[in-house]
Parts: sequence; structure tokens; C-alpha cells
Amino acid sequence: MITTTFRKSGRLGALVALGLSGALVLAGCATPDAGSSAGAPVASVVGTAGSTAGSTAAGSGPAGAAVSAATTCENPVTSYAPDGPLPGPGALPAGSTMAAIRDRGSLVVGVSADTLQLGARNPLTGQIEGFDIDVLRQVSTAIFGDPDRLQFRVITSGQRLEVLENGEVDVVARAFTINCERWETIAFSSEYYHAGQKVLVTRDSEAQGIADLAGQRVCAPDGTTTLERLQEYPDIEAVPATTHTGCLALFQQGRVDAITGDDTILAGFAAQDPYAKVVGQAISDEPYGLGIPAANIDMVKFVNGVLEQMRSNGTWTALYDEWLGVLGPAPAPPVAVYGRTP
Repeated sequence: MITTTFRKSGRLGALVALGLSGALVLAGCATPDAGSSAGAPVASVVGTAGSTAGSTAAGSGPAGAAVSAATTCENPVTSYAPDGPLPGPGALPAGSTMAAIRDRGSLVVGVSADTLQLGARNPLTGQIEGFDIDVLRQVSTAIFGDPDRLQFRVITSGQRLEVLENGEVDVVARAFTINCERWETIAFSSEYYHAGQKVLVTRDSEAQGIADLAGQRVCAPDGTTTLERLQEYPDIEAVPATTHTGCLALFQQGRVDAITGDDTILAGFAAQDPYAKVVGQAISDEPYGLGIPAANIDMVKFVNGVLEQMRSNGTWTALYDEWLGVLGPAPAPPVAVYGRTP
């Protein structure tokens, strides 16, 4: 494992090199305490998936029953209600998953390092930063009283389930869409961001949404539901590319008129291209949750308490403005839905 310590030193913005975006991946459509600002430090231990989460395996906390989608997944965003007010780091329940993580000394998290605005490596500092990362910093603060106790495992979207099922991480925050199929083997927090498929157009485009792109060329990656959804708009010329980065290259060369994808992905493109903007209402629903091993229901409830705190004290809105403001004014945070039982 490569160990590196970084200090947080500013936003990734419009000056991010195109080379960083070369690794962007589609996460959703392919099938701070309030003081957590841009100036706060982050200590990071960066590794890769494949080893366990340390002396206390991420999945070895107090056992809870595995979730049965057949009986509990009428609404996939339904999660487990918090057990009252959040306990402080010194008052975590004995024998709990959270106490084991605290005693280990770090929160092991599965993240992206190449999804701008959510989780991407800053080429100037080498640090992984973004909306997902700052949400994880809130969980770290709740467990340790310190936002810097994050041990990063950089994973692909295809590894998200694997690292949770194998107990290699405590939490996954990687543009992770909540659905019933995934609930069969892992657990999710309540929804913390509601993504959706939108379009990226040039700054001077008059298009207000995908319906205004009739007769124009719109790019989406091969093998994605994003590209499949374009078939619902027969007047649009769908242009496939190998990746979202391929679409971005075509867009910047003027060979396509727009790109479609999750608004979170497009926000990263817009942040680095001052001549582009994201427009329109979402044409799909992608509720993001934090993935947690299915047995660790106490951890799910605890994380949901952290998210409730973020919604109520303004932290969620501050982080949205920090990382996703390019999408427009911050909406209200997603409302948590509770009622799931083991």
C-alpha cells in the first residue's frame, strides 16, 4: 500500500487539465461539520482494493441480518432510522462497528479518484477531493472527532459491491445508485444526493433541455443506459464514444453538439470548460447512497444520523455549493426515507 499525506489546498476548477478528465468514468448510468470548507486539511492513506480494512475487518462489526430485498425493498431508498441523537466519539456503544473503527484508528473508504467534483485527484496536490469525499469527512468527524481519519481505497465502479461484500472497506462513496438488486448483498444509507441524466451544451446554445436538441448530435458512451435512453428521442442523432472522455473530446472538437450523462459527471466537465454549461431537467433518477456491508446495520443507522445532521445544520448545502454549484442553486437536500427492518 502506498501511504501519502496531503493537505487540502483549494478547489479543482476550470483550470483542471484535460488529462485528468481522461480517466472519468460513468458511475450512475452504466447498467463538515459545517466548517468543512476548501481550506480544511485532509490526511489520506491511498491504497487499492484487495486487502482487508485492517486489524478489524470492515465487515466484522456486530452482526446484523442480511437484507432481504424480497421483503424490504418496495422502495429502494428506504433505509434504517438512526437510533436517536449521535453519540460523541467517546460515547460510541461498546462492541459496535463504530467503536471497532475508532479503535482501529481509521475509516476505510472506497472512493473514485477520477470523477471530477465527486472524488478526483487534484493534480497540483495529489489529494483526492470532492463532494463524496467531504461527506465521508463528516462520518470521520462523528467517529473520531477528526475529519482526517480517512484511509482511501481507490476502486472502480465495478468493484463497489465486491469490496463491501468482502469486508475490505467500511463505506463506499462513489456515485453509488441505490437499487433493490444491490440491497440483496449490501446495505445503503439514506439518499444523500439525487442525480439524473442531463445534457452538456455550449455556453451560447439556446437549448434548455434534451428535447431542444432535435436534429443535433448528442454523444454518450457505448454500453450505457445513457446511450440507450437516447433512443427515446428519434430526432436526435446519437453519437457513441468509448467513454465520457471520448465524448468530451468530440464536443471540444465541435464534432458533436452535446453530451448526455449523470449531472454529476457533466458538472465536472462544465467546471473545466468555461464554454460549456449543463441544462435541462433530469430525464432519469439516480439516488446516491453510501454503501455499507449488509451485516453492519448499526453503522448504517449511525451514518444516517450523520446525514441528518448535515441536512439540518447547512453542511449539505455548503458542500453542494462548493462542489456542484455549477449545476445551479442548491436544491433542498434529499429527504431521508426510513422504515427498513432487518
